[in-house]
Amino acid sequence: MSDREFDVIIYGASGFTGRLVAEYLQAEYGDIDLNWAMAGRNADKLASVRSEMGVSENVALITANSDDPASLAAMAARTKAIITTVGPYQLYGEPLLKACAEGGTDYVDLCGEPAWMKDMIDRYDDVAKKSGARIVLSCGFDSIPFDLGVLFHQNHAIANHGGACENVRCRVRGMKGTFSGGTAASFMETMKRAQTQPEILDWLKDPFSLSPESGAPQPPIHKPVEEVDLGSWATPFIMASINTKNVHRSNALLNYRYGRDFKYGEMVLTGPGEKGEAIARGMAKTNAFGENPPKPGEGPSKEERETGSYDVMFVGDAPNGTRIISSVKGDKDPGYGSTSKMIAEAALTLVKDTQGKGGVMTPAPAMGKALLDRLQMHAGLTFSIEQGA
Repeated sequence: MSDREFDVIIYGASGFTGRLVAEYLQAEYGDIDLNWAMAGRNADKLASVRSEMGVSENVALITANSDDPASLAAMAARTKAIITTVGPYQLYGEPLLKACAEGGTDYVDLCGEPAWMKDMIDRYDDVAKKSGARIVLSCGFDSIPFDLGVLFHQNHAIANHGGACENVRCRVRGMKGTFSGGTAASFMETMKRAQTQPEILDWLKDPFSLSPESGAPQPPIHKPVEEVDLGSWATPFIMASINTKNVHRSNALLNYRYGRDFKYGEMVLTGPGEKGEAIARGMAKTNAFGENPPKPGEGPSKEERETGSYDVMFVGDAPNGTRIISSVKGDKDPGYGSTSKMIAEAALTLVKDTQGKGGVMTPAPAMGKALLDRLQMHAGLTFSIEQGA
């Protein structure tokens, strides 16, 4: 792909998240060190966004539409990698993914729609392997901090404590910010599809539905529980339904680096005692997206994005008995500020830092430590070992 015109094209650059990605690439890399372009359905709107976001006029504008497969194939043929922020992906995503898989173009998205992801794996994994395209799903808050957090945790255990932890608990310790409108819309579309395809409910419940084979019985994470060893109550985490599937697929694609009996679960910590219990039970009964989640194309103010953050902990006991506690922290709101930086760096990792075989992948096996390093250097994420060094 060395002869391709662009390093990266942002598809959906006039949407709320897409324009944040464009703003980030301009601020972090400009148009000298990186040859990139903005793409979408409407050239006039793209030009307006390019101006509004302070993007150089040297950044090309490309018109392409999910209703026009030929335009998508032509766009994919011009670039080494495509970033797509156009969701819900089960409504708009397949034509572009197909074009990239067939054309040997690397691809990253923000998908958190497991039923659609299962379809794409079934339909295009072999196609992408043949063309060499690395199709990497879930490159935003779902699921990079969690997928790479487990990889970071397990790599430390393997290198220092005799092997991988058989059971890793992921616990969200803090999160300030909103879920993206795309995440909420994707959830609603998945529920609509489940009404006509009841088997989708089984896929949603199965932590191995994106994996080539099932594994060990997994820990219960679907109701509040007191975790005495952590000194806190824990309650279900809405994103566990996608993150756990991606983590288990990563394990499989990494040749079961975490073990074939690996167990993994995600919850939110709510604090100790009666107060912690009350919060846990209350959160379990409420809509995790809130009463009025943002619609696709909407999002928080710049101040809200800048003052957001998240703190995710991973706990596991290594084979030598050492308890390891690691963490991933982000310096912006998860759904927009941090997500826009993560997906940008994922694409750049594919283009600049890694080589590998094609296929429909998750972030950890596709990009691994190279992405982890980029996220810490550029995107405001911090990966740490807090206990068990």
